[in-house]
Amino acid sequence: MDDYRVEFLKVALAHLLAVASPGPDFAVVLRQSLRFGRRTAIWTSLGVGMAIFWHVSYVCLGLGWLVHSGNFGFSGVKWAGAACLAWMGWQSLRALPTAPRLGEPEAGGVDAPRARRAFAVGFFTNALNPKAALFFVSLFALVVSPLTPGGLQLAYGVWMAVVTMAWFCLVAVVFTRRDVQARFRRYSHWIDRSLGVVLLGFAVSLALATR
Repeated sequence: MDDYRVEFLKVALAHLLAVASPGPDFAVVLRQSLRFGRRTAIWTSLGVGMAIFWHVSYVCLGLGWLVHSGNFGFSGVKWAGAACLAWMGWQSLRALPTAPRLGEPEAGGVDAPRARRAFAVGFFTNALNPKAALFFVSLFALVVSPLTPGGLQLAYGVWMAVVTMAWFCLVAVVFTRRDVQARFRRYSHWIDRSLGVVLLGFAVSLALATR
């Protein structure tokens, strides 16, 4: 039992450091927060968290080798992820100045996407990131013992998904506070365009990624 506790602490710490580091997930949630408001950003955060279950599921089923060693699997995820980020980056680069909104930050703008679409943006941003896939494959290969019960491995996944959702929901709440929104509103289109450049940079990074 003590060995499993130590194992869990290693998994939790590695995941916490990974989720808190700036990356495509953070950039997308920040974009959704500043552009559409809290509701959209939270749905996007939930999508990012649910993608953790996708990674943990195929790792626990022993299919991680498709991404880790298979050229076709890795390339497919890589190019799909790069295309997804490039599309969002291009949409951000086209952002136009908008009039200040006086509504509640929770509501977002009139052009805010539906919850399903916001969720999908978060899910596919993480699920199609081969670096995230390699992280989970490596984490379970190096830290989690093959003798660890499947149910416990699934519990690790639940923990990481919940922590991911909580972290990005916190990001969404912070960046949709009324005072924060007021500071960013005048330059929102420039911030959106800057995030577009960042997302395109991540897309190029994924396209050039190797195992």
